[in-house]
Amino acid sequence: MDQGTADKFLHEQLRPELLREACDAVGQPLNLRIHEGYDHGYYFVPTFMEDHLCHHAVARNA
Repeated sequence: MDQGTADKFLHEQLRPELLREACDAVGQPLNLRIHEGYDHGYYFVPTFMEDHLCHHAVARNA
């Protein structure tokens, strides 16, 4: 999961630390990547799109 530190929803709504805690509690692997300065805007998604597609390609071919 990719998350920007400048996201206005980060601390009140998204709270990725809770997802990390839940995954840890049940032994579910989580790749949580925090990106300094990114928000919830349009440019966040295309910036990391290649990584996202590669992740799915690897998972599909596993």
